[in-house]
Amino acid sequence: MCEQCGPADGAAREAADLSPAGLSRRGLLLGAGAGLGVVLTGASGLTSPAVAVSSAATPAAGTLKNGQWCNPARGHFPKGGHYGAPRGGGPHAGQDVTNSVGTAIYAAAAGTVIRRGSGVLGGRSGNGLVISHGGGRYTYYGHLHRFRVGLNARVGAGQRIADMGATGNVTGPHLHFEVHSGGLGGITNPVSYLAARGVDLGGGWPTLDPGAGGATVRALQYVLTRRGHKVVADGDYGAVSVRAVRKFQSARKLVADGQVGPKTWPHLVYTLRQGHSGSHVRGLQTVLNKHSAGLAVDGGFGSVTRSAVRAFQGANRLVVDGEAGPKTWTALVG
Repeated sequence: MCEQCGPADGAAREAADLSPAGLSRRGLLLGAGAGLGVVLTGASGLTSPAVAVSSAATPAAGTLKNGQWCNPARGHFPKGGHYGAPRGGGPHAGQDVTNSVGTAIYAAAAGTVIRRGSGVLGGRSGNGLVISHGGGRYTYYGHLHRFRVGLNARVGAGQRIADMGATGNVTGPHLHFEVHSGGLGGITNPVSYLAARGVDLGGGWPTLDPGAGGATVRALQYVLTRRGHKVVADGDYGAVSVRAVRKFQSARKLVADGQVGPKTWPHLVYTLRQGHSGSHVRGLQTVLNKHSAGLAVDGGFGSVTRSAVRAFQGANRLVVDGEAGPKTWTALVG
């Protein structure tokens, strides 16, 4: 995990680090332990007037599970790597996700890469990226081994943007992941922030509510069609698709609420391998493409799709067998 998730020279350098990329970690983290977003003061060119973010301003969680956010990396949470954990200069500003060097890092939501390099935020060491998602929302990805997108690149949710590394002041390879809401510097707990949006940070099935949209919804619709509930794979989880999910849930003796979450996904997906064909394979190809596979969505599980599955499994430290089973599906749709 991060020793400081900041400069190697400790508190004295923290207080002095007011680089053009940002302000000191001490200033950034002030008040984080109270569970609030942080007010940025004294920053040069980071935000307009400082904004404090509190949970009171957050919409109801059910309206946020819209398929627009996803898991940035698979791995486990190391001891002491949680948001708010004590550090020499202040509470830990993000959540660490541990895996091996080279593990894939994905954009947590669509946006634009606004910072790319070493020490791109004050008090953060090693290689990092900052993505702006609009509406005052930003995500930070730290300690990267390799960049896979350039500065000012537009990225989609789930697009591979980097590889996990151990650059900077760390004790081992991991992703240091932060969410900023209400302006760059308004740090918030990334685990609860993503959970409210249907994402299990580090791994796990996602949750989609009626009204969701995007590639994961299209994959859901393709699989629903294979299950005998024919719907148009338009990426819009509207009334027709919701009715189909409810029918499917009822038939499987699940709660028929139209919410597609950890209890419904395992019943929906198929274990797929080379030689299979049909709309369920189109669903698989759709979520592989969400993660930068670049496949033709033709419904045929041939050698090219198998190679893409194997590449995804390897990049996410899964068993590399070319077969899309529940663990691979979980990583793909999550």
